[in-house]
Amino acid sequence: MTRLAVILGIVWPLTLLQGTFGADSSPQPAQSSPPLLTEQEKQDGFTPLFDGKTLKGWRICCLSKDQEFAAKAWTVDQGTLLANTTGHRDHFYILLATEREYGDFILRLRFQVPRHVRGNSGVQIRSRYNAQTGWMEGPQVDINPPNPQLTGKLWREGPGPHGWLSNEQIPNLKFFYADEGPGWNDLEIIANRMRIKTILNGVTMVDYDGAGVLDDQWHQKVGVGRKGVIGLQIHSADELLLRFKDIRIKELR
Repeated sequence: MTRLAVILGIVWPLTLLQGTFGADSSPQPAQSSPPLLTEQEKQDGFTPLFDGKTLKGWRICCLSKDQEFAAKAWTVDQGTLLANTTGHRDHFYILLATEREYGDFILRLRFQVPRHVRGNSGVQIRSRYNAQTGWMEGPQVDINPPNPQLTGKLWREGPGPHGWLSNEQIPNLKFFYADEGPGWNDLEIIANRMRIKTILNGVTMVDYDGAGVLDDQWHQKVGVGRKGVIGLQIHSADELLLRFKDIRIKELR
């Protein structure tokens, strides 16, 4: 989710950034979990987007003023992607994006967040970074630790007006902080033609038909909505502490 526009941005590729940004502020250690790809996922054609060791295949997208800080905000730590802006709010949006673009796919990932975190995040899909404004434009699946009921909901991060694409009340929501249950949340995003479906911990959060919206003149003009990069967001001016792991994808076409 976004609020405000700025000027001049920068994008650069990454190979390896390791270590936490402040040992006292890192999340709970990554807990044991199933293999990155199950045997069934291998048979179904899933491939990993994150190798657990490097940032190969990813790049940071941010304003030039945030370039130095961004290299500390996104790191590889304990086999996870760690987003950490604890103690720092003087930054605009900082995103970790795939170098490749994807159209129709099934994306699966796990994320972990401590209970005290007040910052916002999200997963951009079929999106594109605008270096002039600092926005990553396109659909975003929200990750909202302070308001778990919004996690998995679909937000329009531009182009054009910003706002909810789908935000229906879900009575059987399941969301876990790092100190409860499995400590990790499983998020699945299915983008197939104009339909986007999200599943959080086995519960369907969104089943959205984007025909007439994701292919409208705004989206066509900047080339998003039907194909684009996948981006992990650190929200502007937020103190965020979040881990991602086991990021894998199956392309449908």
